[in-house]
Amino acid sequence: MTSLALSEMMQGMATKKNPNAVALGKLGGVARASSLTKAERSAIAKKAAAARNAKLSAAERSQIAKLAVKAREQKRKLSGKEN
Repeated sequence: MTSLALSEMMQGMATKKNPNAVALGKLGGVARASSLTKAERSAIAKKAAAARNAKLSAAERSQIAKLAVKAREQKRKLSGKEN
């Protein structure tokens, strides 16, 4: 067996998930979320957003902000709340 064939086998093994483990993981996430207060969930979400934001360049953050403004304007038009 060559190293190429072995690496291909390893990649195939890594992509398959155990459905039982996935189900247990979902249960754990639900249990954790239900045990946290709203403030704790908010703090965790803010920390995660800051971590994602730190990975973006200034240009990417600017593009996301422009898309958010455009979506907000379109939502206001649809709901009839134009200023």
